[in-house]
Amino acid sequence: MKIPFYVLVVVIVLLLNACKPLYNQEYSKPILVDTKSKRTVKKLHRKLYYVARTGFGVGHQDDMAYGVGWKHDQTTDAYQSDVQMVTGKLPGVFGFDIAGIENEDSLNIDGVPFTLMRELMIKAHQSGGAVTISWHANNPVTDGDSWDLTPAVADILTDSATSARFDLWMERVAGFLSSLKYKGKKVPVIFRPWHEMNGGWFWWGAKSCTPDEYKALWRRTVQTLRDQHGLHNLLYVYSPNKIESDTEYLDFYAGDEFVDILGIDIYDYKEEVNYLRDVKNDLDSLRKHATEKQKLFAFTETGLETIMKSGWFSQSLYPILEDSGISWVLFWRNANTKHHYAPYPGHGAAEDFKKFEQLPKSLFLNEISEIE
Repeated sequence: MKIPFYVLVVVIVLLLNACKPLYNQEYSKPILVDTKSKRTVKKLHRKLYYVARTGFGVGHQDDMAYGVGWKHDQTTDAYQSDVQMVTGKLPGVFGFDIAGIENEDSLNIDGVPFTLMRELMIKAHQSGGAVTISWHANNPVTDGDSWDLTPAVADILTDSATSARFDLWMERVAGFLSSLKYKGKKVPVIFRPWHEMNGGWFWWGAKSCTPDEYKALWRRTVQTLRDQHGLHNLLYVYSPNKIESDTEYLDFYAGDEFVDILGIDIYDYKEEVNYLRDVKNDLDSLRKHATEKQKLFAFTETGLETIMKSGWFSQSLYPILEDSGISWVLFWRNANTKHHYAPYPGHGAAEDFKKFEQLPKSLFLNEISEIE
């Protein structure tokens, strides 16, 4: 049977696109934590590189899982989003937390079913967005929550029973991350474990372990997922809380070979002058370290709870972010009227958030999905 010429042309074009080289004169091949990283991971890294050169991705935690006054109904394929209801657009970066997976819970720490979370992660990837995951793991010594400051890292490293329990938890994490598949391929994930370690509020933090113990925990986490469980769909993010100096940023840093992306978490605790100063100084410091290490970098958590400040997004934050070089900024979750970090319909900051979305460097899903 003779194949029509136009069909041959289409096939050739598709093959050429499929074989399109990842690297060029501008974007050279990065040194990733995982030398066996899947092509989807490499493409995500490249996307984040070009996002940072276009503007910055706008992210939101648990965006399609729930919002103020609603939760996703798993009996329907309809999706809601406070961000979309205000701006008309979905965020480009979708944050999730897998706390609870270590105990095989059906719901995570914020009441999101893991079955729904999987669905939303796949949808985010399918739509051209990026997925980032944090893990507020329980304390493996006491089974208290992340904020139980009973020292545990040393026990993970030296106590056989705690070590075995931690290995079981890692196996469950690996199982969930392996289950994220789209068209038979694992969804690429930006994994951000053990965050804000320079603070004193988590069991893996500065009040409960030494920097050397933390570094050993980080390396063990990477080696367990990558080498033992063969997970090759992850980019690893190191994200301290706000810092006081350039050198402090690296106090808990496990080494370039164990980190793909540099991040930082800074919140506005209704002290805007101090917050904006910290954001400017810390993002400048972050950029310096990232440039020296040839890493991407991001503003991995931020927000002003209830956002009762006129112009906070478009007038206060945007001028600092627009030329900062970050790949994305992630605003925290919208739980209720007293705990939310993005406006919802009728909120006093909704109009300002619309202005923020319309500014040239704020990239939401429709813009990010077009960047390759």
